[in-house]
Amino acid sequence: MRSVARTVAVMMAFQNARQPLSLSQVANAAGIDRSAAQRIVHSLQKLDVIARDPADRGYLPGLRILDMTHDLLRLNPMLQRANPIMLELRRRVHERVDLSLFDDVRVVYAVRMPSKHEIFSATLVGHAVPTYCTAGGVAILSKMPDERIADIVGRSDLTPFTPHTIQSLEEVMGEVNATRERGHSVLCRQLLYNEVAIGAAILDAGGNPVGAIHVAGSLQEWTAESFSESFGPLVENAARTVSERR
Repeated sequence: MRSVARTVAVMMAFQNARQPLSLSQVANAAGIDRSAAQRIVHSLQKLDVIARDPADRGYLPGLRILDMTHDLLRLNPMLQRANPIMLELRRRVHERVDLSLFDDVRVVYAVRMPSKHEIFSATLVGHAVPTYCTAGGVAILSKMPDERIADIVGRSDLTPFTPHTIQSLEEVMGEVNATRERGHSVLCRQLLYNEVAIGAAILDAGGNPVGAIHVAGSLQEWTAESFSESFGPLVENAARTVSERR
């Protein structure tokens, strides 16, 4: 079991990397010594799970990781249900439409349908953002007991992304309670200064939140109120349709 955990730690070492990693950087990120990292990296290279950067600047995830990502996306029943619904939602709103999966203190983008003017990172699946300060995350939290919300926020890194990012449990609960009353979340300037986003939770057959559908637009084109009024019901309906029936 320990060897499996070390191997997974090496595979996860690239999670926050901004460039290829040296062997020492892989070891540090994985929390293991350099010799152990060298053995694991060598084995994973043979399997194409890890590869050398073409410019020989270090190590990168290999193509087998992309194969596994493809398998995750195509075999997930919820994502299968969501795809045509997301396509129709994107056609109607003409803004960025995303589906994220709940992963404790973070949500992970699994489906992304960008608008015409998006930065590269906004088009990538697998990107993770905090649960507590995002439209999808707050929509998910709104379907949980307050005690669990407090636990998630208490274990979250509350470092702000913008001067407007919420930074306390009280602020999170304010957004959560507003979301419960409204039916969808509405958050502004949380991750990006000029962004407004709305979200609604996707529930499993037991009524537990497992993900969210969210739509994002620019505050240079919309007010929070007009964005919510225009697209809130559409997002709620999409999330409700994707959710499993009890």
